[in-house]
Amino acid sequence: MTAIQPVIGIVGGSGLYDIEGLEEKVWRQVPTPWGQPSDALLFGRLGDVRCVFLPRHGRGHPLSPTHLNYRANIDALKRSGVTDVVSLSAVGSLRADLPPGSFVIVDQFVDRSFAREKSFFGEGVVAHVSMAHPVCARLGDGLEAAARDVGLNVTRGGTYLVMEGPQFSTKAESELYRAWGASVIGMTNMPEAKLAREAELCYATVAMVTDFDCWHPDHDHVTVEAVVKVLLENADRARSLVRAAVPSLGQSRGTCPCGCDRALDNAIITAAHMRDPASVTRLEAVAGRVLNG
Repeated sequence: MTAIQPVIGIVGGSGLYDIEGLEEKVWRQVPTPWGQPSDALLFGRLGDVRCVFLPRHGRGHPLSPTHLNYRANIDALKRSGVTDVVSLSAVGSLRADLPPGSFVIVDQFVDRSFAREKSFFGEGVVAHVSMAHPVCARLGDGLEAAARDVGLNVTRGGTYLVMEGPQFSTKAESELYRAWGASVIGMTNMPEAKLAREAELCYATVAMVTDFDCWHPDHDHVTVEAVVKVLLENADRARSLVRAAVPSLGQSRGTCPCGCDRALDNAIITAAHMRDPASVTRLEAVAGRVLNG
């Protein structure tokens, strides 16, 4: 079995625009055939592990969830050598037992976004990947262990409801999502998770609770200042989590037992002689393993 030396990609959410402790740091622009990513990517290492950091909204937060170029972000990570993606995301809580300051290692999503490009495929090359289990359990195990080691209030498992935004939910929507069994609500992890699967990247989400969504009877008493305070505290905790998790996640390994790195093995349905050459070229970074195999 071929040994894989992981390169850890870290996607920073609201309030998280850099990773402290990286050595040999350099910001680099990474052009892609899908346009420009949210920002330059920060390359470096934590110990012996290579890392690539991308601020999802750009440094200074100039980009809204709807206007993120999700395809460019994932393509840039893949063409930068990333094998494993840790996605950090600020969310609201839909459960009383997940108060502000909680961390949730998500295992499911409900995608309610509607104004975003959601696939690399479909223009000359059609593919259908499985999303039954949308995150990598192996990464989740490592993140859970690290979170407990650094003393975070962490919950393993939960459903992340992805809304379009940029407005927050109505109370009726919030109650509906609670009735569906969703745990947290945010605006950014879809189509990010779908695209990571198409790019055969191992992917896991750590959802960082900043506030209760508007279903909560005390919601109106929460101030913007209080939410921002929790957001910044969560960002500090997230940096501690990354520093604790990367050494184990970066250990040499074989293929992913969850099959994330082989997601395209049986996904491409377009016959080889019918594939558009320009589309095949554009898919080189994310799907070259199967298109050129």
